[in-house]
Amino acid sequence: MIKTTPLQTALIAALLGSVALVGCKKKEESTDNNAAPAATAPAETAPAPMTGAPAPMAEAAAVSVSAVTVGKTAAADKSVATAALFAPKDDIVVSVKTDGAANNVTVGAKLTYQDGQVAGEQNATLNTSGAETTNVTFKNAKGWPAGKYRAEVTVDGKAAGTPQEFEVK
Repeated sequence: MIKTTPLQTALIAALLGSVALVGCKKKEESTDNNAAPAATAPAETAPAPMTGAPAPMAEAAAVSVSAVTVGKTAAADKSVATAALFAPKDDIVVSVKTDGAANNVTVGAKLTYQDGQVAGEQNATLNTSGAETTNVTFKNAKGWPAGKYRAEVTVDGKAAGTPQEFEVK
């Protein structure tokens, strides 16, 4: 199970809003009144001096993706019923079923809009010693623009699983 703090949730929401604004922008010179406002990125600061032992590096992924499912909601057991058609205000849940052992392995999910623009991208950390389901939920308070989308999954930055296509009407 992946737990997030309120700060992480707020940062994810701000990131999604800015990605939605950029990712869903039409090629025309018109403005999208449904796009979320852009968020400003925090200024980079110098890292604090390191004390004690260095943090352990993420292990190499000894995990494989057995299934990728896109749906609207996740059940208590993290299962997601496949959906191919979404309404603009629906949440989009990308469910990633994995097998194997993993410690601090990054599972990424990316939504791409029909013209190739990124509509959303999130990462989750996987810590497991067996079969596990990781769900990544994408929300757009202003609504998803109508069109075709593609959900792609990565494990430690490498493509994994079968990309899924769906449509917003």
